[in-house]
Formats: sequence, structure tokens, C-alpha cells
Amino acid sequence: MIQPNILSSISRFYGHHKSFHLSPIQPFKCHSNILLRTLWGSSTPDTAGDTFDNSCFIIDHNNLLRPSFNSKTGLHVLDLIDRGSLEPDRNLYNALLKRCTQLGKLKEGKLVHTHFLNSNLRDDIVIQNSIVFMYAMCGSLDDARCVFDEMPKKDMVTWTSLITGYAQNERAVDALVMFSQMVREEFRPNEFTLSSLVKCCGLIPSYKDGRQVHACCVKYGCSGNVFVGSSLVDMYARCGYLDEARLVFEKLVSKNEVSWNALICGYGRMGEGEEALALFVKMQREGYKPTDFTYSALLCSSSCVGSLEKGKWLHAQVIKSRRKLAGYVGNNLLHMYAKSGSIRDAKKVFDRLVKIDLVSCNSMLKGYAQHGLGKEAVQQFEDMVRAGVEVNDITFICVLTACSHAGLLDDGKRYFGLMRKYNIEPKVSHYGTMVDLLGRAGLLDQAKKFIEEMPIEPTAAVWGALLGASRMHKNMEMGAYAAERVFELDPFYSGTHILLANIYASAGRWRDVAKVRKIMKDSGLKKEPACSWVEIENSVHVFVANDNISHPQKDKVHKMWEKLNHEIKEIGYVPDTSNVLLFVDQDEKKLNLQYHSEKLALAFALLNTSPGSTIHIMKNIRVCSDCHSAIKYVSLVVKREIIVRDTNRFHHFHDGLCSCGDYW
Repeated sequence: MIQPNILSSISRFYGHHKSFHLSPIQPFKCHSNILLRTLWGSSTPDTAGDTFDNSCFIIDHNNLLRPSFNSKTGLHVLDLIDRGSLEPDRNLYNALLKRCTQLGKLKEGKLVHTHFLNSNLRDDIVIQNSIVFMYAMCGSLDDARCVFDEMPKKDMVTWTSLITGYAQNERAVDALVMFSQMVREEFRPNEFTLSSLVKCCGLIPSYKDGRQVHACCVKYGCSGNVFVGSSLVDMYARCGYLDEARLVFEKLVSKNEVSWNALICGYGRMGEGEEALALFVKMQREGYKPTDFTYSALLCSSSCVGSLEKGKWLHAQVIKSRRKLAGYVGNNLLHMYAKSGSIRDAKKVFDRLVKIDLVSCNSMLKGYAQHGLGKEAVQQFEDMVRAGVEVNDITFICVLTACSHAGLLDDGKRYFGLMRKYNIEPKVSHYGTMVDLLGRAGLLDQAKKFIEEMPIEPTAAVWGALLGASRMHKNMEMGAYAAERVFELDPFYSGTHILLANIYASAGRWRDVAKVRKIMKDSGLKKEPACSWVEIENSVHVFVANDNISHPQKDKVHKMWEKLNHEIKEIGYVPDTSNVLLFVDQDEKKLNLQYHSEKLALAFALLNTSPGSTIHIMKNIRVCSDCHSAIKYVSLVVKREIIVRDTNRFHHFHDGLCSCGDYW
């Protein structure tokens, strides 16, 4: 029985810490508490100068790494070993190293490693393996490799620990090289080794290496293992080989949520949203419960294609699963609504998030920027700062883009100047956004000077921003100058040629237009065909500019637009023929404008949706100025909100006005 004076001494030693408990001697449990045994028949001084003898006590697992500030070891447990109050063994060192690994405590792990090297157990391969794994999982791969190289003996766990470390830290090539060495030394890989290697092949991504590792999985009888199989599914999906991923998935005897998620995410990543949703339904029917990762992958897929209806259905599924709006799911839901055209719903999600973090704030800022809501973005930024959310370079990209889209010149300049206050060095993307801001405001000379005074080398995208602004303000000389700079940096980007041809066409320089077109033809460059699409009742309908044959309702669509065209002309619409890059008369130019893809999509949507409902149209390139003008008038005639998403932003048309204020 522990005497009262001993209890007092031990209590003072631990500073009355509530997490430490006294107990009679009991079996050692390395996963919960560590039993510290004093040596029977000895007296050991504690920090207060008192002594205690034959006794034992338990240290709580959560306090294994309690620091010691007045010793060389740095940890109380290691102090006890040095004082002779505790006999070191494999379980104790492994428990310490495991705790360091779990918490990512590299500094404490090094203290344990140093102490271990001075112990009688320094040749214990089990503890050495734990040290390799600790360093690898804490991101100190050089230290892990150093310990690995100095080990006189290695086993399969040693090799797997280092390979897994390389995989976890995205050093895929090093892991594959290590695997080759392991096989040459005739070690047999296990399922943990192979699943890490397969993951590496997906990170590169390397289909060739992945196939070879897959062959090794079959050779060593691990291909049917659920962990290896799930990694194979993910690897093939990341490499873009969905058929192979599906084949491996179907052959898995035992599946889990990870294997389902790998395939769902793969389809979503490749733009196969319909197949991803079908798998999601099948997953639930077979009794597997979707995880946060499942919903995040599906919401990302939905936002990529701008499918608001599917996004709303997924939101309903999230609510049914009784998940809180937090983490990846909450942020991806917010992002989905913003990218699908419903910024109001995005704000509702943002306001209901359990925890607002940098990712959610940046997503909201990006949404405001895409929808041209500059003032709201500025307010959001100020709210972030007041709330103590730490801003980063992405935050500034979002707020600068919002200022550019809304014409907030002074605010944009101020925020660009604030970056260094937050110790954020502007990147080329920030400089490009500032060029766009100045260019949209018509300050082309200032934008050119800004580029020339940049402390870093401007890219084709930076000069491209000046070229786009020159096209907007019909400044042929500046546009030609910017185009030359872009050609020097990226001669094969077709968008540059098209913008330059637009500038020449606006000035009536048709010979120069012909020269640019000839250069494109000789270089094999082609303009991306303009297309628009609308989603109605879970079906997507695609329209291509001047397409007269592909859609089954083409006659009705054309008649509807002709009717609308007549009505909007009566209230002031005048076709803007400067968008037609053809040397033809005005009548032909006007006829060409009638069948732009967004106009066809709008006419179709009006025919197939209920009166008063909002119309959502997606477009693969920027909306032209004539279509922008026409849709404004249509929104006034039909008394409906029309939302158009192009490659740059959203336009909300309502009552003859656009949310961009014609500043785009």
C-alpha cells in the first residue's frame, strides 16, 4: 500500500496535475495509460528534494509528452528513466513514438529518438521502425531516410514505413525507386506497401507505373484486398482510365466506402456527373453510407457543370443525412450554389455554416466576384479582417477580381497596396488582375506602364489582359502592341489571334483580319466553337452558334427568337454588327447575329419552362456585346430573370438591366 508521505511527494512532483493518477501495480497498457514503476527498495529524489520509494503510479496517455523544463531530456517520462524511477522497455518507447506520430510532434519525437540511442535498446528493430515511421509521418523524410540507412537490419515494416512516408508527403518518385530497391533485396511487399505505391502512381499520375504496380499486386496476391483495390480504383480514375477503374471496382469481392468514393470522385473529376450520381444512388441501395468525402465529390462535380437542380437535390440528401454544414461539405455546398448562379443561396449556406474559416470566406468572396457584386465582396473582406480570419493570397485574388468586375478602381488599388501589410508578396496572378482592373477602366496607358514596371516577368496572361481591354475600348494600336507581346510568350494560343482579329474588324481593317486568319490556318489553330446549354428537368440541351440541324425543336426555337427579335427592336434594341468578323453587308451581319448560341438557348428555355421562373444559361466563351444587349431587352419583355454564366462571370438580367451595369 502506498504510504501518505509517498503520495504527497508524487503529488508535488507532478504539480497536482489532474491528468495523472495514482494506482496500485497493474498490467502495462500501452494504448491508454503508462504505468511508471519505482524500483523496489530504492529511494529516488524528486524535483522538490524529497524522496519516495517502493511505489507505482500511472501517467495518463494524453500527458505522455508532458515537457520537463529543467532537464536535458526535455520530457518528464524520460527524466524518470534517467533517475532510475522507470525501467525503459519497447512498449514505453513505442507508446511515446506513437503519440509523437499522432500529434505530429517532431521536436518531441527527436527527444525520444536521442534518448533511445543512449539506451540498451538502441538495436531494437521494432523501435527503430517506429522512429522511421514517426519521422516520415511528421514530414521529416530526410531524418527518416537517415535512420533507415543506418539500420543494420531491416524488415518489411521498415521498407513499408519509409515508402508510406514518401506516399503521404507526395514524393511519389522516391517511393517507386525505394520499392524497386526493396524487391531487388528480395523483400515481399504486403498490402500496406502496395496500396501506398498505387497511391503514388495516382499522384504523379502515371498510368504506365500504375499498371506495373497493379501487376505486382496480382503477383503477390493482394489485388483482392479492399485497401489495395480501392487504391487501384483511385489510381486509374486519376489517370483518366475510368473503364479500368470500373473493372477493378466491379471485381472487388469486398467493397467499402473508400472504394465507392474513389470511383464516384473519378467520374466527377472527368465531368461524368450523371454517372457519379448514378453510382451514389447505387451505393446507398447496397447499404453503404455516404461520407463527407462522397458529398464533397458530388457537389464539386455539380458545380463544375453549373447544374443547379442536381446541386439542390444533393443539398436535400445532405439534410436527410443530418449532417451539419461544416468542413468540406459546407464549403463545397456554398461553392456549388455560387458557381451554379444562385449567389443568394450561397450566402444562406455561408450564414448557416457551423464554423466559418478561410476556405468558406474565400469561396464567398469568389462567388461575389463571379457575380460582379464588388461592394458585397469589399464588405465581406472587411468582415473577415474584423473577425480575425487570416487572409491569404487567394483572398486578395478574389477581392481584386471583384473590384475589377465592378469597376471599383480606388478600392482595387488600395487592396493591392495592402498585400504587403499582410506579408503577402504579390504573384503574377495579382499583377494580371490589376492590369485587368486598369484596362477595364480605360486606363490603357497606365496598365501598360504597370506591366513594364512589374518586379517579376509578365506572362502571356498579363499581356492578354491588356489585349482584352484594348478590344473592349477599341484601341487598335495598344491591342496590336499587346498582341505582339503575347505572341512572343505564347504563339499558339488561339484566343490572342481572335482578339486581334476582332480589333482589326472593329476598325474595318479587313486585310489585317485576313492576315490573322491565315496565320491561324497555317499554324493549325482553330477558334473554339461557341456553344450554350440549358438544363431543364435533369436534361441538358446544347446549342451551337448558327446550328440549323441538330436540335429536334429547331423550327420552334427559330420562330420564338424571330418573334422576340421583332419585339425587342420595337422597344429600342439595335443589333451590334461589330461582333461579326465577316466582310459582308449589314443585312447579312444582322442575320448572322440572330443565331448566336445563347439566343437559341434562351428561346428554347422560354418555350420549355413555366412563366415567371428563372432561366439559367451556360456558355463556353464570353458573351458578346450584341447578345448582352439583346438579353437585357428580352428580360424586360418576358418579365423574367435570366442568368447567363460565361467563362468570366455571371450576368443577371432583370427588367431590362444587367447586374454588371454594362461594365464587363
